[in-house]
Amino acid sequence: MTRCEIIANQSVQDEIISLMEEHIEGVLYTIIPTVFGRGKNSYKMGDGTWPETNFVLVSYIEDDKVPVMKAIIKAVKEKFSGEGIKLFMVPASDD
Repeated sequence: MTRCEIIANQSVQDEIISLMEEHIEGVLYTIIPTVFGRGKNSYKMGDGTWPETNFVLVSYIEDDKVPVMKAIIKAVKEKFSGEGIKLFMVPASDD
């Protein structure tokens, strides 16, 4: 099992969720809808100076679905090349 953590601009949230649900059968996830912070190229603070915000999506998927998740995020990054989208993955256990 693999823990997938996606941190991305809120503008791409629906696209990511739609693709996950389409290509990873029975996918389960948790969304933290409004996240503030600083990325490599910009701030996302939800205020007058830095008005944008991010979201965090956490999902645990079977290891054989890892290439599918990577392909989903790659496709979204290509479609929305100006948006910050990061995928982090770590091995997980439900023991």
